[in-house]
Amino acid sequence: MSETNESTAAATAMQMPPELLDYINEWKTRPGNLIMVLHRVQEHYGYVPREVAFQVADILGIPLAKVYGVLTFYHYFKLKKPGKFKIAVCLGTACYLKGGGDLLAELESQLGVGVNQVTPDGLFSIEAVRCVGCCGLAPVLSVNGTVHGSLKKADIADIVQHYREQGVAEG
Repeated sequence: MSETNESTAAATAMQMPPELLDYINEWKTRPGNLIMVLHRVQEHYGYVPREVAFQVADILGIPLAKVYGVLTFYHYFKLKKPGKFKIAVCLGTACYLKGGGDLLAELESQLGVGVNQVTPDGLFSIEAVRCVGCCGLAPVLSVNGTVHGSLKKADIADIVQHYREQGVAEG
């Protein structure tokens, strides 16, 4: 199947909302449009779905390889749907020196998945980040942007349990 036919088939599989299409069309002729568009796509979906990447390439009139070049070069962009609770463990200097690596290992052990993976129930995903900007609270992790600081390995079980209960309660 040619790239164009594959692209057309993928584009019909997922319908982008009108406001996202409007944004892409607004940025279509501007310099730096690809990164801005991909940021908005990820903001909307929480990641960049494959089908949408095809559509972005079509709308912007650029090769799909260029879209994936940007997606895979920048650590910020996600190609897989994250868990409902996105856990980011800080491994910046202060956090790393105060046990950030231990927090990460404990999370992996308790959740049964590694970095950049999602638990089978879809509740949790783990990522390692370079700095959360809360060095005075080191070591820290954030869950969907909520920072938990001054942590010990023993705190991980309670944090996971809190969000697991929240996820079950929300259905």
